[in-house]
Amino acid sequence: DRGQHETVIPSELPLGQELTSTLREWAVIWHKLYVNNKTTQFRHVQQLTYSLIEWRSQILSGTLPKDELAELKKKVTAKIDYGNRILGLDLVVRDDNGNILDPDETSTISLFKAHETASKRIDERIQEEKVPLVSLICPLHLYVNFKNFVCNIGEDAELLMSLYDPDLSKFISENYLVRWGSNGMPKEIEKLNNLQAVFTDLSSSDLIRPRISLVCQIVRVGHMELKDGKKHTCGLRRPFGVAVMDITDIIHGKVDDEEKQHFIPFQQRQLIMSPLITSHVIGENEPLTSVFNKVIAAKEVNHKGQGLWVSLKLLPGDLAQVQKDFSHLVDRSTAVARKMGFPEIILPGDVRNDIYVTLIQGEFDKGKKKTPKNVEVTMSVHDEDGNLQEKAIHPGAGYEGVSEYKSVVYYQVKQPCWYETVKVAIAIEEVSRCHLRFTFRHRSSQESRDRSERAFGVGFVKLMNADGTTLQDGKHNLIVYKGDNKKMEDAKSYLTLPCTKTEMEEKEAPLGKNLHPLANFTPTKDSTKDSFQIATVICSTKLTQNVDLLGLLNWRSNSHNIAHNLRKLMEVEGGEIVKFLPDTLDALFNIMMEMSENETYDFLVFDALVFIISLIGDIKFQHFNAVLETYIYKHFSATLAYVKLTKVLNCYVGNAEDSSKTELLFAALKALKYLFRFIVQSRVLYLRWVQPFIPVPPLGNPLEKITQCFVFFPSQGIFVACMTAILRQMEDFHYSHYINTFKTRQDIIDFLMETFIMFKDLIGKNVYAADWMVMNMMQSRVFLRAVNQFTSVLNRFFLDQANFELQLWNNYFHLAVAFLTHKSLQLETFSQAKRSKIIKKYGDMRKEIGFKIRDMWYNLGPHKIKFIPAMVGPILEVTLVPEPELRKATIPIFFDMMQCEFNFSGNRNFHKFENELITKLDQEVEGGRGDEQYKILLEKLLLEHCRKHKYLAASGEVFALLVSSLLENLLDYRTIMHDESKENRMSCTVNVLNFYKEKKREDIYIRYLYKLRDLHTDCENFTEAAYTLLLHAELLQWSEEPCVPHLLQRDTYYVYSQQELKEKLYQEIISFFDRGKVSVSPCSYSRPALGSSLWFVATFYENIMKAMRPQPEYFAVGYYGQGFPSFLRNKIFIYRGKEYERREDFNLKLLTQFPSAEKMTSTAPPAEEIKGLLAHPRAASSPHYYRANEVQQFTHSRPVRKGEKDPDNEFANMWIERTTYTTAYSFPGILKWFEVKQVTTEISPLENAIETMELTNEKITNIVQQHIWDRSLPVHPLSMLLNGIVDPAVMGGYTNYEKAFFTEKYLQEHPEDQDKIELLKQQIAIQMPLLAEGIRIHGEKLTEQLKPLHERLTACFRELRRKVEKQYGVITLVREPGFPMFCPKGSQLPLFHPWVGVRWFHRIPESARLGKTFETIESNLPRSPCRAALPQPCCQLRIC
Repeated sequence: DRGQHETVIPSELPLGQELTSTLREWAVIWHKLYVNNKTTQFRHVQQLTYSLIEWRSQILSGTLPKDELAELKKKVTAKIDYGNRILGLDLVVRDDNGNILDPDETSTISLFKAHETASKRIDERIQEEKVPLVSLICPLHLYVNFKNFVCNIGEDAELLMSLYDPDLSKFISENYLVRWGSNGMPKEIEKLNNLQAVFTDLSSSDLIRPRISLVCQIVRVGHMELKDGKKHTCGLRRPFGVAVMDITDIIHGKVDDEEKQHFIPFQQRQLIMSPLITSHVIGENEPLTSVFNKVIAAKEVNHKGQGLWVSLKLLPGDLAQVQKDFSHLVDRSTAVARKMGFPEIILPGDVRNDIYVTLIQGEFDKGKKKTPKNVEVTMSVHDEDGNLQEKAIHPGAGYEGVSEYKSVVYYQVKQPCWYETVKVAIAIEEVSRCHLRFTFRHRSSQESRDRSERAFGVGFVKLMNADGTTLQDGKHNLIVYKGDNKKMEDAKSYLTLPCTKTEMEEKEAPLGKNLHPLANFTPTKDSTKDSFQIATVICSTKLTQNVDLLGLLNWRSNSHNIAHNLRKLMEVEGGEIVKFLPDTLDALFNIMMEMSENETYDFLVFDALVFIISLIGDIKFQHFNAVLETYIYKHFSATLAYVKLTKVLNCYVGNAEDSSKTELLFAALKALKYLFRFIVQSRVLYLRWVQPFIPVPPLGNPLEKITQCFVFFPSQGIFVACMTAILRQMEDFHYSHYINTFKTRQDIIDFLMETFIMFKDLIGKNVYAADWMVMNMMQSRVFLRAVNQFTSVLNRFFLDQANFELQLWNNYFHLAVAFLTHKSLQLETFSQAKRSKIIKKYGDMRKEIGFKIRDMWYNLGPHKIKFIPAMVGPILEVTLVPEPELRKATIPIFFDMMQCEFNFSGNRNFHKFENELITKLDQEVEGGRGDEQYKILLEKLLLEHCRKHKYLAASGEVFALLVSSLLENLLDYRTIMHDESKENRMSCTVNVLNFYKEKKREDIYIRYLYKLRDLHTDCENFTEAAYTLLLHAELLQWSEEPCVPHLLQRDTYYVYSQQELKEKLYQEIISFFDRGKVSVSPCSYSRPALGSSLWFVATFYENIMKAMRPQPEYFAVGYYGQGFPSFLRNKIFIYRGKEYERREDFNLKLLTQFPSAEKMTSTAPPAEEIKGLLAHPRAASSPHYYRANEVQQFTHSRPVRKGEKDPDNEFANMWIERTTYTTAYSFPGILKWFEVKQVTTEISPLENAIETMELTNEKITNIVQQHIWDRSLPVHPLSMLLNGIVDPAVMGGYTNYEKAFFTEKYLQEHPEDQDKIELLKQQIAIQMPLLAEGIRIHGEKLTEQLKPLHERLTACFRELRRKVEKQYGVITLVREPGFPMFCPKGSQLPLFHPWVGVRWFHRIPESARLGKTFETIESNLPRSPCRAALPQPCCQLRIC
């Protein structure tokens, strides 16, 4: 045991150790991918991980031979390097044997080249496997393993399996063919247990099909009928049955079990001669698609145990990847059945030339026969000389092609429907010379008769049209020619004739019917009753059906039409272009390069290229982005294309004012991304070509010459590696010697200046890729050592008063800070494994340079003041690095700066430092730096140092707490900015801007105002957005003074003076007010407004008068418990609801925002142990102006009984508990909610009675005034109100008041209520003239139906009035001039209270003199004491 010197040697091989650490690191990332639901990457990493685990077990087993272990080592290291790259991990550099290079034992240049080689190798691997990773489209393939077929046929059979869409009655794929012998085994015995196929290229369009089926057509090969004997014809292909399986769940990925065997029941086709076929019987002569649809629709199939057994699995990735990843399933012997159509992505190099021909149907005259013919169609491919193309027809995957294909024979059917599809595959160069020939022959069941039967007709179709385009997709009605058999076999005899009926009609029109002199053929459509229909689908990456695209691709053979073809290209359908994308791009660049003497082609090629790039940008073809990128980086070869592309682009930009080129320029700018990729790649290819001829300057003085190299070759990492290698070999005495070689002090200054600038430039430019961790750390370690050497030079030569060089020291500090904050050194951003690896090998270089910065700062002495405030920001960056020791060492520099400015400024303060720190702190925290620990440590260290200082104790402590408060707000703001709740983000934004408002930092304050404005507009809070902008406008004057830069926060405002900016802001504010539907604008023009502004304001006020302005609801919400954010916790807020927002909607919004909170059912605050309760929202509303504008106080009342209940008089002990909420700001404002203070008061029963009477009088007055102003109002509400007051049954109210308050006993017990009793009596008396006016108006609007009611009201009121006037006196109302309401006689006092009537009534403008009149005579009438305590205006809250 050697104690701390003990060396632990792992028993595992180095490769095993690397595998273990790699798997641990990948596991963390794999888990994150799963949590973040990144399914594609998750599955990819899963495959990589499983491979490594399997190989690790093989390595650890120790049983592998040496050569196999070496081979496996190569595979493992390649897989690790590839996985590290796609996961964003560091590149591992290795030697030729796959061992990890030790940077301490490897030269810098070798290390650089190893990085370069490894990176290039991985890039090539990623390009090969780009589709599964880069593209979101991952092609899928259906693997089918044919296990067995059980059916009692007795003859040979052909099984044709394919994918089928039952909803469209359409085959999706070509056939997979299995030939089955009559002995119940495959025809080729070597295929036993090896019948496998892959149906390829299933795309997203196939995945969204509602249904998809695997169908199998069983064709019997033998006699016409099963019962026939030896003398009957053999070798006939006859329909026998079908088998169908719904595989929708497998295609959709819901079922995935390759081991499970699926049984597909067999359904036999029956020969039925009757024309009536029942729905459950599958007729032999029915069309194939009809047969499949019947079987699919049938719920049960009587299969009697007969059918197919298959296993199925969906395989992702391209075919090459599938063969790698599923080598146990798919090998070279597996048949490949391709989709009858193109995949979603056609990569360069994916050459395909398939022509699918479907025999659809025919109609054949029975001629001299009594029954319809048994027609067999023979299809073959011939050239123009009639030569047969051998093995060109493929009935199904799994077998070689055949020279002639014979169709199924339907027994005695006049109109047979085959729906048989075969693939024609011939060389591309032969397509133009070839045609398809179809011969028709009657097949007899008797062998002797069948031998004598000859072909009775022939049809043909050419594969290429006269214009060079390929045969169009779709159906073709062929002409069936009849004649001599020898003529039928002679291609020259029929190729000059029209092949389709459409072609015949086109030729007949100008030429009449004398089409051909051959009498042996019947060439016209009238001379034969036979018809034959086929359908073709061309799947070719080299043959086009578009004549314009063909003209471009064959431009060399038709060079005089290049301009025409280039223009026509932009009219070609996009789907046709993307199929031939690489060839089209090749043609364009070949034209540009080979026809360079004609500049017209340059512009046309450029426009065509822009068109193609725009086409790829369309969402329909966005999957071809990968194809375009692959073409650019792997196939594009035009080395001088960049010259012409940049020339045309410059021309378009330079003539931007030319309206004829506007659309072309706009299209080019949209395609700029890929245009520049072409330009850059072309330039790169050119440089690669000319690079061997570029002279490299010789090296002299190492640092000086390396600097020159870097200037000449800024993108070449090899030169930086050379410099690093030289610096790495220099010892301390080399540096000293080199400095001593400079003859003058200025030479040293120039050298250090250039070196500091170069180092900082290299650090900032990231010469090496981020994943070159070893190279980056090597460079950082060498640079750090060099910089530390130069610090001694600074201290020795440039520190004293006489020789101090400010710029040199400034460059040093900025270099040191840039080095310390470089992202390659921020260990906390790395995984634990990487962090441990770096610390073990290199240590934390940030601490070393940080401590050096601290020491160099303190060395400055009296020169420190020269760096304040410029160095505040860089030092702040250093302190924000989340390294505790570094923070503790560098934060005291702030106190040193405060102290320095305090001592040397002359003002005995540190305002420059304070302002700069606040500005930079805001920028840094918003940029993502800083945390709660930093806030605590900064406050602690500043307070410790300030409290020890004689003069900075007080001001320093205030500043420390101020910065701590700012940090708290900024951290809350940054945290909440990622919150989905924009309301929380608004709250934090307001907290921050209020801080800057108090500190008078207008520049930052305005910036946050606009952030708040943007949040409001996003939420459509237009009123609050207007009030936010109003705060900016209030900072401006109506003057011609120019706007300082920080006042101009908007790029859209091009103004010079403050008054111009203020007017622009007011216009935007008024626009927001109008959109927010508020009823007043607080904007006031203090100077003569322009006509446009006046019109703008007038329009706004017109909208107020005419448009409906819904009034908002108000909700009081309390947040109690630790589960809420700090700015909400244990506080009450009033919320201004949106238009027509109901309480239920508001409740739902709050509970959605805080799903874990519990809604309280009581308005009382919860107990202390409650951690996350949401108070029950309480709503308030009012129809008047001041209940929707300038509202700051709200009331909520609830009845409380004290003492025993008096059964005869409920008013005697009815107290009211009233809570008044006062918000911090009035509504509406810069937020839809404000925090409140609440005050709870109690109202005595007498005060409650006074208030009740006042409210009743107010109600009567309001309805009377409304009827006076608008005679058209209905009288029913007035009738209800009057009846409820004057009816004798309600008289108990006055009686209760008299019993409760107007007694000697009450006055003796409450002598202080004498004035209140008088006020109550006065309110009762005032009610009489109001009722009288109401009854008068009621009488004027009297109808016959209301006459009895009115008479009763009049009688009741007469009795009531007599009693009240006798007990409480008489008050008469008069209408005073200038007042739109009644007043008591002898007084100008408005009848209803100003806080209800004047201030709130929407028909009375705020500018009227009523308010002033009230203020002068208010003392004439005692006021309700319960209301006197309420500042105006005030809203009432009601519990909902």
